Amino acid sequence: MSEDTTLERISTMIIERFGVDAKKVSRDLTFQEDLGADSLDVVELIMEMEDVFSIQISDEDAEKITTIGDAVDYINNNK
Repeated sequence: MSEDTTLERISTMIIERFGVDAKKVSRDLTFQEDLGADSLDVVELIMEMEDVFSIQISDEDAEKITTIGDAVDYINNNK
Protein backbone atom coordinates (compact mmCIF):
# COMPACT_ATOMS: atom_id res chain seq x y z
CA MET A 1 0.00 0.00 0.00
CA SER A 2 1.37 3.41 -0.90
CA GLU A 3 2.07 6.04 1.73
CA ASP A 4 -0.48 8.36 0.12
CA THR A 5 -3.22 5.72 0.33
CA THR A 6 -2.40 4.97 3.96
CA LEU A 7 -2.37 8.69 4.77
CA GLU A 8 -5.73 9.19 3.06
CA ARG A 9 -7.35 6.31 4.97
CA ILE A 10 -6.00 7.48 8.33
CA SER A 11 -6.97 11.08 7.54
CA THR A 12 -10.53 9.94 6.83
CA MET A 13 -10.63 8.17 10.21
CA ILE A 14 -9.37 11.33 11.95
CA ILE A 15 -11.89 13.56 10.17
CA GLU A 16 -14.79 11.25 11.01
CA ARG A 17 -13.76 10.54 14.61
CA PHE A 18 -12.67 14.03 15.67
CA GLY A 19 -14.59 16.30 13.28
CA VAL A 20 -11.41 17.94 12.05
CA ASP A 21 -11.40 20.11 8.93
CA ALA A 22 -9.75 18.08 6.16
CA LYS A 23 -7.48 21.03 5.35
CA LYS A 24 -5.95 20.84 8.84
CA VAL A 25 -5.01 17.17 8.65
CA SER A 26 -1.29 16.59 8.10
CA ARG A 27 1.41 14.06 8.98
CA ASP A 28 2.52 16.30 11.87
CA LEU A 29 -0.88 16.41 13.58
CA THR A 30 -0.63 14.90 17.08
CA PHE A 31 -3.49 12.87 18.47
CA GLN A 32 -3.43 14.20 22.02
CA GLU A 33 -2.04 17.73 21.69
CA ASP A 34 -3.61 18.85 18.39
CA LEU A 35 -6.80 16.76 18.47
CA GLY A 36 -7.35 16.76 22.21
CA ALA A 37 -7.70 12.98 22.21
CA ASP A 38 -7.60 11.28 25.58
CA SER A 39 -6.00 7.88 26.13
CA LEU A 40 -9.26 6.06 25.39
CA ASP A 41 -9.64 7.94 22.09
CA VAL A 42 -6.12 6.91 21.11
CA VAL A 43 -6.74 3.26 22.02
CA GLU A 44 -9.95 3.24 19.97
CA LEU A 45 -8.15 4.86 17.02
CA ILE A 46 -5.35 2.26 17.19
CA MET A 47 -7.96 -0.52 17.28
CA GLU A 48 -9.69 0.97 14.24
CA MET A 49 -6.36 1.11 12.38
CA GLU A 50 -5.76 -2.54 13.25
CA ASP A 51 -9.14 -3.46 11.78
CA VAL A 52 -8.87 -1.28 8.68
CA PHE A 53 -5.31 -2.32 7.82
CA SER A 54 -5.52 -5.93 9.10
CA ILE A 55 -2.49 -5.61 11.36
CA GLN A 56 -1.69 -6.06 15.04
CA ILE A 57 -0.09 -3.15 16.89
CA SER A 58 1.51 -4.06 20.21
CA ASP A 59 0.86 -1.86 23.24
CA GLU A 60 4.55 -0.92 23.24
CA ASP A 61 4.40 0.19 19.59
CA ALA A 62 1.06 1.95 20.09
CA GLU A 63 2.63 4.19 22.75
CA LYS A 64 5.13 5.41 20.15
CA ILE A 65 2.42 6.37 17.64
CA THR A 66 1.65 9.97 18.55
CA THR A 67 1.15 11.62 15.15
CA ILE A 68 -0.58 10.78 11.91
CA GLY A 69 2.87 10.44 10.31
CA ASP A 70 3.91 7.92 12.98
CA ALA A 71 0.80 5.87 12.19
CA VAL A 72 1.39 6.00 8.43
CA ASP A 73 5.04 4.96 8.82
CA TYR A 74 4.22 2.15 11.26
CA ILE A 75 1.50 0.71 9.03
CA ASN A 76 3.60 0.91 5.87
CA ASN A 77 6.59 -0.68 7.61
CA ASN A 78 4.58 -3.47 9.24
CA LYS A 79 2.04 -4.43 6.58
